[in-house]
Amino acid sequence: MKGMIVLSEPKVALIMGSNSDLPSLTGCISLLKSFGISVEAHVFSAHRTPEAAAAFAKSARENGFSVIIGAAGKAAHLPGVLAAYTTLPVIGVPIRSSTLDGLDSLLSIVQMPKGIPVATVAIDGGDNAAILAAQIIALSYPCVAEKLLAHKEAMVQEVAEKDLALQSALSTI
Repeated sequence: MKGMIVLSEPKVALIMGSNSDLPSLTGCISLLKSFGISVEAHVFSAHRTPEAAAAFAKSARENGFSVIIGAAGKAAHLPGVLAAYTTLPVIGVPIRSSTLDGLDSLLSIVQMPKGIPVATVAIDGGDNAAILAAQIIALSYPCVAEKLLAHKEAMVQEVAEKDLALQSALSTI
């Protein structure tokens, strides 16, 4: 099909508003890599480098990205700016800021105008952004779907082990 990009490896762009956002996103990067998804990360500002953010988003599909994750704090317009310039799915990660504890970021990302959707995860919810990106990519990559299933099974096992430990602790009280 003309204009269709065939990807050899799934790839996600992780765009953050500041390099100070990285500590909130290391789990996101690790999870994406564990699912076999390549990650390319950049710092762009919706307010200080809007042209660079727009240029990146405009060319993201042609550059082989499947999903864009945009993370920002405070006014947090970055995910919306990215979504305005691409047809790729954009996932917003509101970053906790000292001013309003991340609520400002959450509202800035989730309250997008009609026609510019941004999927939004919890404040500092980079891990869920990675899982959502993997679920989107898994529609085209069965190997990612298998890794997601294994991840969910590991979570079930972890909860079962915690329940066993609780039952054991309760018996000694």
